[in-house]
Amino acid sequence: MTHEKVLKVRRAVEMVKLAAPELMIDGEMRADTAVLPEIIESSYPFANLHGGANVLIFPDLQSANIAYKLCSKLVGAEAIGPILMGLRKSARILPHDCEVEDI
Repeated sequence: MTHEKVLKVRRAVEMVKLAAPELMIDGEMRADTAVLPEIIESSYPFANLHGGANVLIFPDLQSANIAYKLCSKLVGAEAIGPILMGLRKSARILPHDCEVEDI
């Protein structure tokens, strides 16, 4: 049985492939696998992704928030988001503890 969150990520990957087939994209793998080229090469030799991902898609807001905070604080990665969509223009949501660099 496939979980609804896996199907959600799978559908997002399909949508990106249709909209921008020139992008190097894969889906349904652990985040550590996606960002570490040596894991991709050993575990997913059939993958389209090479050299490590620079964008990650998460199945829900909680997972994304945990991951982006860890990445930005532990390794100094630049975090962009969260971004609220569906309005006339997109809007960036600022957490209560954001710093000047975040804005």
